[in-house]
Amino acid sequence: MPDIVETLLGRGVVIPCPAAVEIGADLDAERIASGVVVHAGCKILGAKTSIGPGCVLGAEAPTTVENCQLGAGVALKGGYHAGSVFLDEANMGSGAQVRPGTLLEEEANGAHTVGFKQTVFLSYVTAGSLINFCDALMAGGTSRKNHSEIGSSYIHFNYTPHGDKATASLIGDVPRGVMLDQSPIFLGGQGGLVGPVRIEYGCVIPAGVIRRKEGLEPAQLLSAAGERVGDRAYRMGVYHGIDRIVANNLIYIGNIRALRSWYAVARRATMDGDKFSLACHEGALKVLDDVLGERIKRLRQLAGKLPHSVERLEAGERSDRAAREIARQKALIGAWPRIEASLRQGPAEKVGAVARDAFLEEWEKVTSGCKHTEGVGSLSGAGRKAGTAWLQAIVDATAALGAVD
Repeated sequence: MPDIVETLLGRGVVIPCPAAVEIGADLDAERIASGVVVHAGCKILGAKTSIGPGCVLGAEAPTTVENCQLGAGVALKGGYHAGSVFLDEANMGSGAQVRPGTLLEEEANGAHTVGFKQTVFLSYVTAGSLINFCDALMAGGTSRKNHSEIGSSYIHFNYTPHGDKATASLIGDVPRGVMLDQSPIFLGGQGGLVGPVRIEYGCVIPAGVIRRKEGLEPAQLLSAAGERVGDRAYRMGVYHGIDRIVANNLIYIGNIRALRSWYAVARRATMDGDKFSLACHEGALKVLDDVLGERIKRLRQLAGKLPHSVERLEAGERSDRAAREIARQKALIGAWPRIEASLRQGPAEKVGAVARDAFLEEWEKVTSGCKHTEGVGSLSGAGRKAGTAWLQAIVDATAALGAVD
């Protein structure tokens, strides 16, 4: 029996079949809590891996965990999980493929055969089975009994015929979503979103619908109506509606920036010194930094494709609509170096500072000695309003970067 397995057993880790597990030589046994259960066929790899108390790996099928951070009571029932963070009582069914850039907050979960990458679920968000939902953030709901949900066999379409992935979608948002008091969003099974889109709280997309545009009014039943029908000419590499694409990307980046600020300030205040919670906090900050880097990279790649698009547009139809599109794309090409530099610098410290300080004055009082979700639930209406205003200011400042002449 390898020494590392003996060490884990000596620390109280439950491994019913020690000969049938693979433990990486670089794993730090101190980062695995006593009482963690590791079933046969599991692999635990990576020096950054941290597994908190009450976690269970491989209850349904062999499970790989590589450089992930798990809070308390997390269940990863089978599949592959790498470079991701799972906060308290998050869980994934068997057949999961969870790739880097994924963050599941408290009690968020996915059923069997779910694929995530660059995916952020705020607390309680639930994904059904047979789902591919990469490059998206989803929020909404107030508890495990009242949560946003993705129906089975759902897809977030995140790759365009032009060969870009500037397609991240925002279902809910961060400034209101972190307050855990918004109406759930429901994405019906055997449907999909064509990114980048934004969906408001309380909206329902019926089963079987492929949604290609925003739903920005709350509590709406959204359909696929309004799409043109029939075959028509299509030019690969020619963009239309670039303002919408860029605006949605910047709003998404602004929300990730806001969530990172929430973790750096608000969530950090609820850490009680527990090393497993601290590892999750550190891991979440890294995930959000990686998500920001990915989104900036994808937007840069889009900007790099626009000269070709402009050339094709100029060689094509002569119309006021085409002229406006050409002008907007040229403006973005010229503005991109400035936009990218601002995105990489991050929001200024003064953005939302007054609202932030007002929020923190109450936050520090209500979170003493309690879990994060309990602290959020204890906030007054004024406290929630101030916190949302702080985070929304970060989103708005980021979105404003797209204002080009």
